[in-house]
Amino acid sequence: MIKLFEKEKVIIGVVHLLALPGSPRFTSEEGLRRRALSDALALYHGGVDALLFENYGDVPFSPSRVEPHVIAFMTSIIEEVKREVPLPFGVNVLRNDATAALAIAAATGGEFIRVNVHTGARVAWEGIIQGRAHETLRYRERIGRGIKIFADVAVKHSSPLTSLSLEEEIASNVDRGLADAVILTGRATGEPPSVEELKRATLASEVPVIVGSGLSVENCAALLSIADAAIVGTSLKEGGKVSNPVSEERVKALMREVAKLR
Repeated sequence: MIKLFEKEKVIIGVVHLLALPGSPRFTSEEGLRRRALSDALALYHGGVDALLFENYGDVPFSPSRVEPHVIAFMTSIIEEVKREVPLPFGVNVLRNDATAALAIAAATGGEFIRVNVHTGARVAWEGIIQGRAHETLRYRERIGRGIKIFADVAVKHSSPLTSLSLEEEIASNVDRGLADAVILTGRATGEPPSVEELKRATLASEVPVIVGSGLSVENCAALLSIADAAIVGTSLKEGGKVSNPVSEERVKALMREVAKLR
């Protein structure tokens, strides 16, 4: 059992970092740090169970490795947030740098990482995204054996290179990629997976299944009656817009619905 999943229907709130220094949309380091802390505090006071930090503002994303300063700034920001927000957390380095995520998690005490393409390959806006499970798992052995790998299956904003069923993709990530949990998303940010897909995923998976996008007050009962957990970002923002700050009231409203399912 993953420690995080000792609680039922876990909600992981996303801290979407603004653009880091060196990114086209970067504006202010002070603003970047202030927003990260305020969003994390709103998620914490709203009642989420864990956080996920990701460099969401760094568009266009690197298709593979990020530059060293991305790792350095994310590590520094997470350490700053940790002093104020006592929640377990994970790291996602977009678009698909799992070793960078592991390095940050190992340095800051993160419990898990999210990997968008862990096995196989997919076509996305960034080009062909290739899984590097062999590399990720061996790197984890060296620097962070206890860190869990949450792997996306048919991840949003991408298309398959080969025709594989959902069940085959799950088997690839779990049996060959040794993922500790799998994540199911809709087609894009803020869009949920279908109830039918979630049912198929839970039947096929021997590890926890996480809703990776689109969970809201309106659909959480339907989705969380099937899934073990959810990663939630867009619906918790002011006005339900991903670029806005987190709304503590929206977080509380969601967690009230989640409490009914526990």
